[in-house]
Amino acid sequence: MAVAAVVLVLAGAGIALTPLFLDMHMSLIGVGVVLGLVGLLLFVGLEMVAPNEAKVVQLFGRYVGSVRTDGLRWVNPLTVRKGVSTRIRNHETSVMKVNDAAGSPIEIAAVVVWQVEDTARATFEVDDFVEFVSIQTEAAVRHIAGHYPYDSYDNGGSLSLRDNADTITEELSREVGERVQAAGVRIVESRFTHLAYAPEIAQAMLQRQQASALVAARQEIVEGAVGMVDRALERLSEENVVELDEERKATMVSNLLVVLCSDRPASPVVNTGTLYQ
Repeated sequence: MAVAAVVLVLAGAGIALTPLFLDMHMSLIGVGVVLGLVGLLLFVGLEMVAPNEAKVVQLFGRYVGSVRTDGLRWVNPLTVRKGVSTRIRNHETSVMKVNDAAGSPIEIAAVVVWQVEDTARATFEVDDFVEFVSIQTEAAVRHIAGHYPYDSYDNGGSLSLRDNADTITEELSREVGERVQAAGVRIVESRFTHLAYAPEIAQAMLQRQQASALVAARQEIVEGAVGMVDRALERLSEENVVELDEERKATMVSNLLVVLCSDRPASPVVNTGTLYQ
């Protein structure tokens, strides 16, 4: 602001004194002209810096620094200034069809939140840092998607895109950050916005998921049924309700498992005979 005041004073003095010098002496005209030119030169060095913006300054083609403080600033009037936004930005990739780790075609898209951290590198290291971030983000998404299966069908704790999206997107953020580091860009976060099987295999994979869910449900039912049968035999033995030999126990276990594990209501059958006739 002090430089701006000096500029106004010099420019005003040059304009005001020139007519006065004309009346006094012709040789003094140059004084008013010089004052005006000095004021004009200082005025050229004034630069307005907006919030969340930086000015990259070059002197005769050489980088001399960046102005990050917002407000009215003064720099060398012989320099060239270029504005670079440091606001936080989003980049959302298009829906891409890739093969996951299992070779199944899937559709995936992601959004990356990023910010320019080093204005000099963003200006001089790449041609267009916005396009650079876009291309490198899509490459990283394709690379990450090819390293993990869409779904995990084993119980070994392996990561999958559907079940472990938070963990995998953290890895995606690290990979994108490494790719765009040359452009002076910092990755804030990333997340998947679209994840699905490709249409040509979606129906088959849905049937596979349903079959896996059915098998898992049957396993739970069998484990519960075995526990119930074991508890029933234990109670009968403890309370001396009935004495059962091994053959009758086997028959009872078979009947109870059929009733407990069946997916249809049991139809009771009254047996009036014995197991030995």
